[in-house]
Amino acid sequence: MDIIRLRYGNTNTYLISGACASVLVDTDYAGTMPAFYRAIKDAGVRICDIDYVLATHFHPDHCGLMGELAGKGVKPVVMETQMPFVHFSDAIFMRTPALSYVPLDDALIRELTFEESRAFLKECGIGGQIVSTPSHSEDSVSLILDDGTAIVGDLEPIAYLEGYDDDAIHQAALKADWDKILSFDPRVVLHAHANEKRLGPDLG
Repeated sequence: MDIIRLRYGNTNTYLISGACASVLVDTDYAGTMPAFYRAIKDAGVRICDIDYVLATHFHPDHCGLMGELAGKGVKPVVMETQMPFVHFSDAIFMRTPALSYVPLDDALIRELTFEESRAFLKECGIGGQIVSTPSHSEDSVSLILDDGTAIVGDLEPIAYLEGYDDDAIHQAALKADWDKILSFDPRVVLHAHANEKRLGPDLG
């Protein structure tokens, strides 16, 4: 298994290549396809090398290219809690015709339950599973790999917990997400808008 970070805008996206298939985690904003092509070319990757695309959530800077990629044969994977949010960003993108935004075709979606996620990744030759981490948004998910890597999208860093002492509800939600992730004993955390974080015995 190999993980390549592709950054061609404001969002870190990650291509996980398994023994049988690959999964692109997140895309950037609509209108970044030319930059995406340059990024994958620099990485020695072709569109036909990407089998699936998964958004950690459907905010504009994480799903903007999913429709275009689906039209080129990349299969969109959507988790059960994400289905009501698939078109959340459509209206935002449509305000700017110059983006040439392509909405995701629901007929192309492969919907997964969280219970099915490990079997799906196993099909790809990737050890791991996808879990719900909704403290950032109801549809947010994280990809936890068996090699100790956690791809968490916009999940706030664990260090932020102390900053929510005056917001018990958000603090509890963020703590619940991190308790879930830490139960898998990750050693590397990959964020969408921050550098790689390595966790030691004291959580780094």
